[in-house]
Amino acid sequence: MSDFLPLCAIFTAVEDNYRHKGMRRKLIETLRHKGIQDEQVLQAIWDVPRHWFLDRAFEELAYEDKAFPIDKDQSISQPYTVARMTELLQVEKHQKVLEIGTGSGYQAAVLHQLGARVFTVERQKLLYQKSKAFLKDLGYSRIRCFYKDGMLGLETFAPFDRIIVTAAAEDVPQPLLDQLTIGGILVIPVGDETQEMRRITRLDDQRFRTETFGTYRFVPFLGGLDAS
Repeated sequence: MSDFLPLCAIFTAVEDNYRHKGMRRKLIETLRHKGIQDEQVLQAIWDVPRHWFLDRAFEELAYEDKAFPIDKDQSISQPYTVARMTELLQVEKHQKVLEIGTGSGYQAAVLHQLGARVFTVERQKLLYQKSKAFLKDLGYSRIRCFYKDGMLGLETFAPFDRIIVTAAAEDVPQPLLDQLTIGGILVIPVGDETQEMRRITRLDDQRFRTETFGTYRFVPFLGGLDAS
């Protein structure tokens, strides 16, 4: 793994020292062992220091392959889940990617490191405000953040080449399917207690191909806005 640093590393107020990098190297090897094969995805995981997106109380645990709580009873997904969903998304440089569920901003930063034009939507006002400001402070000013109902997608900027949903949907929202380009890919966990990871490819105006990739656990995908 190279020692290439992301653009945000120029902000010295946020530390990323040799100890952090050592823990991150071990995480990358763990992800490889678990089956992540896309080297560009692994490079993006390396480029984005995960501990920046967690409360300092979790700093020593940030590179364990575990989910951790963030504000508003939400969570930052475990690194394997982030890597696997990103791998399934098959992102190419300059593609328009819509993320539903900004959360901490970590997944959006990983997508940005892959060269995507990232649009991210968050229904929780507190998370939207914190993540938008934090991503900007880290140098990710090209990530466009929106306080919106993710169930509706982001019609103003549609269509999208890729859409990723980071919460568990009972069903696939029709607006997200409608906002995919022909040939576009949607990755979304679907289910109740546990979720089936689906990759949905738009074949033409009416037809979609669905593939499934194992079971996961996510927080629920909710509609509406939360201004608290």
